[in-house]
Amino acid sequence: MILRQRPSALQLFFVLRGSILARIRGVLLANVLLAVIVTLGHRALPRETLMLMLSPIPFSLMGLPLAVFLGFRNSSCYDRYWEARKLWGELVQRSRNLARQVLHLIDWPAPPAEARDLADMRVRLLLRTAAFCHALKALLRGRGQDVSGLQGLVAPAELATLGALASAHNRPAALMLNQGADLARCRRDGLLDGVRAVEIDATLSAMTAAAAGCERIRHTPLPFSYALLLHRTAYLYCFLLPFGLVDAIGLMTPLVVAIVAYTFFGLDALGDEIEEPFGTEANDLPLDAICRSIEIELRQALGDADTPPPLQPVDYLLL
Repeated sequence: MILRQRPSALQLFFVLRGSILARIRGVLLANVLLAVIVTLGHRALPRETLMLMLSPIPFSLMGLPLAVFLGFRNSSCYDRYWEARKLWGELVQRSRNLARQVLHLIDWPAPPAEARDLADMRVRLLLRTAAFCHALKALLRGRGQDVSGLQGLVAPAELATLGALASAHNRPAALMLNQGADLARCRRDGLLDGVRAVEIDATLSAMTAAAAGCERIRHTPLPFSYALLLHRTAYLYCFLLPFGLVDAIGLMTPLVVAIVAYTFFGLDALGDEIEEPFGTEANDLPLDAICRSIEIELRQALGDADTPPPLQPVDYLLL
């Protein structure tokens, strides 16, 4: 995610970090070169030989619907992005609730003696919650086999079991099952009554539902045929545009084509980028920073004075 103050009017034309220009520069340059060739040919060759010159009218008719449909697709993609952010906000909120419930609803004679003692049920429940978020992040980014982010957050025996799972998809679910097993143990040992156990279980269930929502977004893209239709139409429109404009505006054709193509190619590429909000590109969600924030808050709730620092943007980019 790009985090920076809004640039000035002049700086807006030179900002590259987070700009979609890096993704479309190749096709944009090809489109502008074609416009230059068409413009020079229009001036150099007799009009009778220019059989490919078109009227601007078809482009006027096509341009507005194309812009509307590109805007609709981008709105749908942003809805996915915003829903993903709300689901991770839900995980942040529920982890805070869980910390309060675990530390104050479980009957224990004293606060945790050591903030990293995984033998303590309360420490284990909270640090495993941080591990759950790290495991979910790895799963959503296609790195489900990576368990390095769980080091120190779960017991070595549990970590070995997680690493041995045949399917990386099971790791967040397996962690939540272990949460449920510890909660049931508290209930059997008389540390929780039924009402308080239900309250904590509801928090765990809400976190599981948020994770399932993220997986739904990750594994259910927008219909490919819809994106393909818009992609093809935008390319055909922009590459034929010089032939429709050169008669009317002459030498200004490359400039106008560059502006229109930048808009249409940019909207098309931007939709592709925000459709999958869990990656590591400039405009994706900062899952590393969110997971670090959850881990810090849970450790501080346990009284850990040696928590990792919050992640900061590097060159305006927060991962």
